[in-house]
Amino acid sequence: MGQLIAVAVITVLAVISPGADFAMTVRNSYLYGRTAGVLAAVGIAAGVLVHVTYTMLGVGLLVSRTPMLFTAMKLIGAAYLVYIGYKTFVAKATRVDVDQAGEAGLSKAGALRTGFLTNALNPKTMLFVLSTYTQVVSADTPLVQQVGYGLFMSFAHLVWFGLAAVFFSNTGLRTRLLRKQAVLNKVIGSVLVGLGMVLALTPAVA
Repeated sequence: MGQLIAVAVITVLAVISPGADFAMTVRNSYLYGRTAGVLAAVGIAAGVLVHVTYTMLGVGLLVSRTPMLFTAMKLIGAAYLVYIGYKTFVAKATRVDVDQAGEAGLSKAGALRTGFLTNALNPKTMLFVLSTYTQVVSADTPLVQQVGYGLFMSFAHLVWFGLAAVFFSNTGLRTRLLRKQAVLNKVIGSVLVGLGMVLALTPAVA
């Protein structure tokens, strides 16, 4: 019971802490609509499962204890955030017809991919999953229970960012946000680039 509570508390705190995944969800939701925002949330949840899978296989521990591998992963993730941030920052404001299914400018696959890569390439998510498993999982922990932890982590991300997508794609709010599109693009772009730069410059301590 104590392990379950620990996983739940750690997961909730990790999910609600601001980061690139939240910025990406907001970006997709207000620019491209509810479908794009929700698909980004699905991608983010799927990205968590990538970390869960290789952590359970023992690869995560290897990566965290191998500075070169960890640094390479960190730089790839940082480069992705800087790229998306730059594209958002320089994007020109365009007229968008607000509708809940609006997908203009971003395909369903593209929306899913942005969310997935944001978390699959995120060392912060990797360390969250790895540290959680090393704290609550032992040799005696049943495989089904380990899988359950991972599914819960993924589901928690899906719920939180799905709710964020629904909120920021609300017709009234989205209309107001789109009127400030030029400013918001620069704010969100700057946040993503900033997160990428911080990630790249932070010492690789696992």
